[in-house]
Amino acid sequence: MHRMDLNCDMGEGMGKEEAIFPFISSVNIACGAHAGDDDTMRRMVELALMHRVAIGAHPSYPDRANFGRVDQIDQGLRPEDLTTIIGDQLYRLQKICIESGTGIHHVKPHGALYNRAARDGRVASFICSTVKAFNPGLLLYGLSGSEMAAEAATYDLPFVHEAFADRSYRDDGSLTPRTEAGALIEDSQLAVRQVLQIIRERSVMAQSGKPIFLRADTICLHGDGAQAPLFAQRIYESLQKQGILLCPPTQ
Repeated sequence: MHRMDLNCDMGEGMGKEEAIFPFISSVNIACGAHAGDDDTMRRMVELALMHRVAIGAHPSYPDRANFGRVDQIDQGLRPEDLTTIIGDQLYRLQKICIESGTGIHHVKPHGALYNRAARDGRVASFICSTVKAFNPGLLLYGLSGSEMAAEAATYDLPFVHEAFADRSYRDDGSLTPRTEAGALIEDSQLAVRQVLQIIRERSVMAQSGKPIFLRADTICLHGDGAQAPLFAQRIYESLQKQGILLCPPTQ
């Protein structure tokens, strides 16, 4: 039987979380830097426990004005600053998890930080060293086959290769920037088709039509998508019909 993790970025003020949780197996909770606060984090932890969903931290550049989607490195922020920036967010979520009698399962950087770490080994290294120092047993989610995967290996940090249900790809395997046409998949049937191709064929079609072969241990659905609850339900139902078991990754 195939197994797959379906993760979703949550706690970002979109108000759709309760409708999405029944259809996912892991959640990435905004830790207050690009979105969210202690109250939203507590609510996301509560929903995760209710639905038996693995809890992940979703740290970001401290940039609420741009929702964490503008790269901050060399714009007043140094890679070494990430140790404190990410560490503070992890401790903030951990405190709330402890209050609820649970813990953090994984870490997945958000937005521009995620994309920078996918191509910049130095940034990825600071993320990995911070997570390792915080808790070496945590899983690190990142773009499949990226620099972050390579750096995680050097730190002996368990890495979870991620693919996307609702984003298109470039020929080099990177995500199409949100500023470009076609970056977002807005048809649920296309999203389902992409998910099934990722699982069955270990590939995804780039916008050019080129097949991109990749490893996928988890598939991401963005909680801020206009039709995120519908996408989550359609993907979940399709996987159920195919006999694919949804469950979070383990080491």
